[in-house]
Amino acid sequence: MLYFETKRLLLRPFVIEDALVVQSLATNIDLAKTTLHIPYPYPDGLAQQWITIINEKMKKGSSYTFAIVLKGSLEVVGCVMLNIALNHNRGELAYWIGKPYWDNGYATEASKCIIKFAFKDLHLNRIWACVMKKNKPSIGVMRKVGLRHEGTFPQHVLKWGVYEDVAYYGIVKEQYEAKNSKNETTKT
Repeated sequence: MLYFETKRLLLRPFVIEDALVVQSLATNIDLAKTTLHIPYPYPDGLAQQWITIINEKMKKGSSYTFAIVLKGSLEVVGCVMLNIALNHNRGELAYWIGKPYWDNGYATEASKCIIKFAFKDLHLNRIWACVMKKNKPSIGVMRKVGLRHEGTFPQHVLKWGVYEDVAYYGIVKEQYEAKNSKNETTKT
């Protein structure tokens, strides 16, 4: 099993025992309205199904989904995932953080770790992510981790009866390596 450690976080696969925490965190209208795939209200049993599915995908190498866990308390605070398109050698970055843990930089810290894993260990060529344009905090995360705005699709998704603009962000391996080699030079 894959595990990662950052300054403040542990990234580990979800286990069935996390289902109640996932449901508790996901049952928040403010979280659901800013994501494309989290329903509201969050139905009983969905977290268990989701954990089973994501762990099967991880075994196949088609997706890597990790619980974002605080090192000190071992609390699950959210999720970070990388969905792989092997035929195109790219991955889609996605994440969510439970509302009680917003504004602590956890999504940024976890995403940086997963992007490094994608380029260094999986040898992917491209990472991309999409976000409803109204989700300014998530756009901030994407920019902080080095993704660049690549375009906006007006009224691209229908969320709760409202057409939402969706912005796409991405980075290719060359850009990532150039940025990180510059950062390494700056640190010395």
